[in-house]
Amino acid sequence: MGWILPVFLVIFWQAASSLGMIQAEWLPAPLTIARTLYELGRSGELRGHIGITALRVLIGFVIGAAAGTVAGALTGYSEKIRRLLDPTLQALRNIPSMAWVPLFLLWLGIFEESKIALIATGVFFPVYLTLASGIEQVDRKLLEVGELFELDAGSQILRIILPAALPSWITALRSGLSLGWMFVVAAELMGASKGLGFLMYDAQQTSRADVIIASIVLFAILGKVSDGLLALGGAHLLRYQKAG
Repeated sequence: MGWILPVFLVIFWQAASSLGMIQAEWLPAPLTIARTLYELGRSGELRGHIGITALRVLIGFVIGAAAGTVAGALTGYSEKIRRLLDPTLQALRNIPSMAWVPLFLLWLGIFEESKIALIATGVFFPVYLTLASGIEQVDRKLLEVGELFELDAGSQILRIILPAALPSWITALRSGLSLGWMFVVAAELMGASKGLGFLMYDAQQTSRADVIIASIVLFAILGKVSDGLLALGGAHLLRYQKAG
């Protein structure tokens, strides 16, 4: 059923464009966008843009998710660490993504490091926040059972807290990945010469609405596919956990 609404919108969009209800200069027809994607793909240009953007998101996601997981686990498990770190991290979380750009450019230059840092920053905060909340909300009765069986802190973490917080962690990773795709657009405005964000910016400079919308469509497809793969892996982990 998830295909019904997108297909209906595309059909309506194409019909409205064919009848002249929508100006092609502002919103090209779906067939025009499909033709643009085909031409970019045939020339080989599109493959390079998709590859570098996907690689940036992957590296930034891994770094940001790892840091967010560590910070979320520490603050969720320890009240002292939470009181020490959480106020500062909550304040930093509210800084707009574009506000980080000049700072990363100053520190890291216009090369890949600044782009990866910006993406990792975007991924870090949702992973941190969701995981910390998930660990805080672990049923206290489970911890009491662990204490009853005289489990040490390490055993409680491995056998009680981590399994209970696993669904929250998967949700955290999916939220972080979503923001990673959003932040890569801002990252690729930082002196990039390749990538879907650069392709959009270049098309805006030359008033190519078809290329801009084609890039947006590709972002939607890549984001959906990567999120689906992550959700599939998470479902496998949860089934394995239940089976165990």
